[in-house]
Amino acid sequence: MAAAGIERRVDITIASCSGVFMCGWLYSSQRFTASNPGPAIVLAHGLGGTKELKLDVYADSFNRMGYTCVVFDYRCSGGSDGLPRGLIDWHQQQEDWKSAIEYTRQLENVDLENVGLFGTSFSGGHVIQLAAIDKKLKAAISQCPFTSGWQSALCTGIAAATRIAGLGLLDILFGSDERPITIPLTGKPGETALMNAPDVLSTFPPLIPEGHPFQERVPARLALKLPFLRPGSFASETECPILFAICGKDSVAPAGATLAYAKTASKGVIKWYEDVGHFEIYYGQAFQQAIQDYKQFLQEYLPIKRQGEE
Repeated sequence: MAAAGIERRVDITIASCSGVFMCGWLYSSQRFTASNPGPAIVLAHGLGGTKELKLDVYADSFNRMGYTCVVFDYRCSGGSDGLPRGLIDWHQQQEDWKSAIEYTRQLENVDLENVGLFGTSFSGGHVIQLAAIDKKLKAAISQCPFTSGWQSALCTGIAAATRIAGLGLLDILFGSDERPITIPLTGKPGETALMNAPDVLSTFPPLIPEGHPFQERVPARLALKLPFLRPGSFASETECPILFAICGKDSVAPAGATLAYAKTASKGVIKWYEDVGHFEIYYGQAFQQAIQDYKQFLQEYLPIKRQGEE
């Protein structure tokens, strides 16, 4: 099956602040021009994910509504440049988001005052922090967001978390950009993996397109920083409308912590999907319900306006 909206997208490169080039997709709106610019949405994936893991479906849905969409892979991941391959670094990824947002605002058919964000899982946390920092953002959608590193670390189990931390230390001490000490992204319960909840191996693989060269191991150095990340704490500082899509059975980013943070956002919109796991929101009935909620949110807070409308 062809990727969603492939006939309406073009491959792009975006320069990060360090000069490393990130690959991406541009879905340009056909409704707006340089003389009549319109809204745009920037999208990126979660922990170890790349744009091929169903981000095309979200971008295609939003683009069909009339939005210009920019989808990108972080440096060191997917088709983007950078070493070590698969590196997950919160600060670098924040900078990559800022570069992608700047790129989007400079597109000739985009109204720089009407840019929104869509982030999922790890990127859902990024979106919360960015919405607190960038006061020009118009709206944001944070899907099954990573909000508390400590809570997510506990999901792996104490024994596994200890082993994961040990690998992280070894990578920091002895790993290099060319030869990092790595750790699996996914595994069975109790295994040494960043995500090892009981439902991970049954619900995560459907996101990966058949034949896609997905990188299953990433540098372990993330493990020592992960517990100290709390992007959810930025929710109280957000000023733009932000939708929190929370999965009630989330085994990777605990729903309770996310809900508590979401309630502190002054313009937060909370959507609770009771019987949905962390990866189940990407497909099937859960996806259909969520995408309709997202469209309604966007129509209200990042509306498509035709020329001459106020």
